[in-house]
Amino acid sequence: MKFGNLEFSTAQDYVELLGVPVKNAIQAGNLQDILVSEIDPDLSDTAAFCEKYDIKPENAVNCVIVQAKRGENIWYAACMIPATQHIDVNGIVRKQLDAKKISFAPIDTAVNLSKMEFGAITPIGLPADWHILVDENAAELEQIIIGSGIRKSKLLISGSLLASLPNAKVLSLVKSSL
Repeated sequence: MKFGNLEFSTAQDYVELLGVPVKNAIQAGNLQDILVSEIDPDLSDTAAFCEKYDIKPENAVNCVIVQAKRGENIWYAACMIPATQHIDVNGIVRKQLDAKKISFAPIDTAVNLSKMEFGAITPIGLPADWHILVDENAAELEQIIIGSGIRKSKLLISGSLLASLPNAKVLSLVKSSL
C-alpha cells in the first residue's frame, strides 16, 4: 500500500523492520492491519520524515514517554499526540495519571525500559504496566504513522487500532491556548 511516497507492507511479513518488543507484541497479540515501511534512519524524526516522504504532519503521531511520581512511586506512560499538536503534560496528563509530579522521561530511561530506539518508541510492545494515553485527534484518523521500535522503519496503522491497544485510554491531550 502506498502512503505518501512510501510503500508499506504487512508487518508480519517484514519482522526484520520491527523492534524486538514490537515484533513480539504483534505476534503475541495477533494484531492485524499493521503495515511497515523501511526509511532512512537519519530521517526518522518527524519534520525530516514528513518532508522527505511526503507525509502530512497531521498523520504523524508522536509517542511521548513521561515519568510520573507520587511519593516514592515512579511509573511511566506513553502519550500519543499528533505532531501538529502540543501535549498538556503538567495539566491533563499529570491529572490523568494521578501523579504529584510529572516530567518527560530521561532518554536513557525511556530507551532502556522500552527496549526501543530513541525517536522510534511506539506504544506497541511497551511494558504491560504502562498506561497509553491517546489523543482523541489521533484516535479519529483513518491512517497514522508511528514508530516501529527502530529508526529504520515506520508503522502505518489506524487511529482505532491505536485506541484499542491494551492499557490505552482516549482523551484530549492537547494543551489549550489562552
